[in-house]
Parts: sequence; structure tokens; C-alpha cells
Amino acid sequence: MAERLFLEDLVAGQRFVSASFTVSAAEIVAFATQYDPQPFHLGHDEAADSLFGGLVASGWHTAAMTMRKVVESVPTAGGIIGTGGELRWPRPTRPGDVLHVETEVLEVTPSRSRPERGMVTVRCVTLNQDGEAVQTFVPKLVVPRRPAPVDG
Repeated sequence: MAERLFLEDLVAGQRFVSASFTVSAAEIVAFATQYDPQPFHLGHDEAADSLFGGLVASGWHTAAMTMRKVVESVPTAGGIIGTGGELRWPRPTRPGDVLHVETEVLEVTPSRSRPERGMVTVRCVTLNQDGEAVQTFVPKLVVPRRPAPVDG
């Protein structure tokens, strides 16, 4: 496991890249069946006549897959704790897409009222095999400061 990063370890411009993963039609349909049962997420026949012209993943499925890869590739102490952000899906995720996530630290701000932590703004871009963004997410994360050493 990678060393956990505290607020002091993060700087604007720092980048993290996840491992790649392939999205299958079965995964798209399974997620949609449970969480977003719209025709363009449920089957090829129904999706063919949609705006997308074929089966596509729910944006929420893309977001969930992205979250997994951010957790795996951005080793912040305390985990990935978001406080909201701007989320966009500029193009759909399709069966067979090979995705990876590139995360860049945009801003690091120590808290004035909570000295044990701070806020880190990051941009997470989920890219397909052609380098096209299928999702962009710019959240603010709560990141703990490094604990003071204990004398003793």
C-alpha cells in the first residue's frame, strides 16, 4: 500500500494516475438495473433508438467507477472525503471503453478554524482509450494534517 499523504504532502500541480480498467456491457446493465433503469442503460435494442445510438453507462456508474480509481490512486490520509464539487459527463461511457483517471491537485488550503485539517481542491478527469474525457469532477476534499509527534 502506498504511503498515506497528509495535507502537508500535497501541492498544486501534483498529479496521480490510476490503473486502466475496461467497462463491460454486463456491468453497465447490472448497475442500471439496480440504480438507473433507463432504456439506454439497460439493453442494446432499447438503446439503439436513443439519443446515444447504443448502450451507454449511467453517469452515476461512471462516477462510481471513477471513485474506486481515485481511492486506489490518491492515497490521502483519512480517505477521500468530499464536500461537493462540479461534475460533468462530456461524452458517454460505452461498453468496451478502457478508462483511467487522472487527478491533479489544484489548491491546498489549511483550515484556520480546524488546525488538524484543510481543504484540497482536485480535478479528476476520467479518460477513455482515445484520450477523450467521459467525466470531469472538481471536488473539494477534507484532508488531515500530519499529527504532531508524541514526546515520550
